[in-house]
Amino acid sequence: MPTETLSAVNIPALIASLEGSQTYFNRSTSTLTEADSGFKPTEACMTTAGQVSHIAQTIDWFIDATLNEEGFNMDFESLDEEAQKITSLDEARARLDESYRRALNLLRTKSEDFWASSLPEGPVMGGLPKATVIPGIVEHTAHHRGALTVYARLLNKVPPMPYM
Repeated sequence: MPTETLSAVNIPALIASLEGSQTYFNRSTSTLTEADSGFKPTEACMTTAGQVSHIAQTIDWFIDATLNEEGFNMDFESLDEEAQKITSLDEARARLDESYRRALNLLRTKSEDFWASSLPEGPVMGGLPKATVIPGIVEHTAHHRGALTVYARLLNKVPPMPYM
C-alpha cells in the first residue's frame, strides 16, 4: 500500500489490535508452564520458550525497522541464535511483555505522520507505511500462537479459546 493511499492512520485501532494480539496470545498459551519450557515436538522445532522468545524478538524487529533508516535487520541467523538463548518460558514471557509494552508505547507517542511515513526500501515491506508493521506483528504472533496451542495439545493440555 503506497503512502499516499493511507490518508489517516487510525492509531487507536492499531493499539486495540496490538492489545488484542497480546491478550489472545496470553490466554491461548496460558496452559503452558515453566515445566514446558524445553518441550519441542521434533528436533527441528523451536522449544516452547524459544517460540515465545522469537515472538518477542520479532516484535522488536518490526518496531526497530520503523526507527532505523536502514530498515529491517536481515541477519536472521544471528537473530535466531539470540532468541534461542532464552530457555525459560517465564523469562521469555517477561521479554514478550516488554516487547509489547515497547511497541504500544511507540504507538502512543509517535504521530500519525510518523506512522504514515514510509519504511525504507528493501525486501521486507519496503516503501510501505510504517503502520503496516502492526498488522505484521499481529499476524506473526497469531502464527506462533497457533503453533504453541499444538504444543499444548501434544503435552495433553487443552488450550482455552483465545477470544472469550
